[in-house]
Amino acid sequence: MNTICAISTATGVGAVAIIRVSGSEAISLVDKLFRGRHPLAEQPANTVRFGEIVSNGEVLDQVLCTIFRSPHSFTGEDTVEIACHGSRYIQQTILQALIDVGCRMARPGEFTQRAFLNGKMDLTEAEAVADLIAAGSRAEKDLALSHLKGRVASRLHELREQLLTLTSLLELELDFADHEELEFADRSELATLAVTIRLHLTELIDSYQLGNAVKNGIPVAIVGAPNVGKSTLLNALLGDDKAIVSNIAGTTRDIVEDVLYIHGLQFRFLDTAGLRETTDEIETIGIRRALKAAADAQIILYVTEGENELVVPTQWADKPVLIIRNKADIYAYPHPTKQNVFLLSAKHDRMDALKEALYEAAGVRAEMREQTVVISSARHYEALVRAREAILRVQQGMQEGLSGELLDLDLQDCLSAIGEITGEITNDEVLGNIFSKFCIGK
Repeated sequence: MNTICAISTATGVGAVAIIRVSGSEAISLVDKLFRGRHPLAEQPANTVRFGEIVSNGEVLDQVLCTIFRSPHSFTGEDTVEIACHGSRYIQQTILQALIDVGCRMARPGEFTQRAFLNGKMDLTEAEAVADLIAAGSRAEKDLALSHLKGRVASRLHELREQLLTLTSLLELELDFADHEELEFADRSELATLAVTIRLHLTELIDSYQLGNAVKNGIPVAIVGAPNVGKSTLLNALLGDDKAIVSNIAGTTRDIVEDVLYIHGLQFRFLDTAGLRETTDEIETIGIRRALKAAADAQIILYVTEGENELVVPTQWADKPVLIIRNKADIYAYPHPTKQNVFLLSAKHDRMDALKEALYEAAGVRAEMREQTVVISSARHYEALVRAREAILRVQQGMQEGLSGELLDLDLQDCLSAIGEITGEITNDEVLGNIFSKFCIGK
């Protein structure tokens, strides 16, 4: 059965639900159930028709049917979207009626997979559909939309075109291998282009750190000695009593985690055990986890109080550290001389200035503005790393004077890795893995 159907709106009860039908017989199969002024098959594309869905003589619901004709639809196939009332019972009975007349249930992501297979989008754009649905912040939404608009695909297409030009010239040399004096691919031009391609690949690879942070949140570790107010600070930032607060040193023994959105960007806060020398076995494990959380974090909130030392441990020198001189309602701190030092009382003060500093420390606003393309998929990252390794082998081979035949093998590896990202080179296993993560109905 080539025609598929599924409920495309969220699970639950709402005013309206959408049931999508796509395939070569989509319009004719829905027509078996639709009762309106005229059959859907007689209606022009991109129009909406009011009528009833009738099965075995029973009116199931009054509906609006939107008609899309191949190839001008999301999937590239004939498509009907049935807008019915949001009752779960109505949704399920219409779905069952569609199956009874010859449709089958769509698999997760099958509508988008058909759009990919029918050339309506490449694989990066198809994956962006899932990212857009799952977006939990403005930054995630903006990143997914940029991918859906083809920014990643466009950059990779440019790289593939450059590589294809080189491989075609090298392969032309192989066709005339008997004429050793012929060299169609200028080696100096090849060397220059290889450098350019490697730099572009490196730029995309380096953007993954930013893209991953936007997609999964900016990890922020709250660290410091015991009883300096780390948990109180977390609660103040979240506006909720997430962490247990006590005057007893060592209350926090495991990591407490929660998220906060600042200007549409997700921050993942990690409240950690107090750092100190101890013989307590459980507390020691907590301190070890605290140090690991700090090492993995993108930003450090280093909390101190009173006359405690303000020197930040050297192992955090490679990342932004915001120093919090807490309990300012108790201690008379001198005015800070550094921008990264904040005097505050986590119990009483508003956190607005600190939140702004966190957003600035993340660097996302400036980087998103400067980066023309940002990748956020681990699959894309892994393939780009392989592509760069292949182009590095090409450069090394040219330095060693390897033949065009051997150079072409590495160029083909580079092309293959890039093609895997866009879907120009793929297999059923990869496609199944990608689209199985989609929701049913999309």
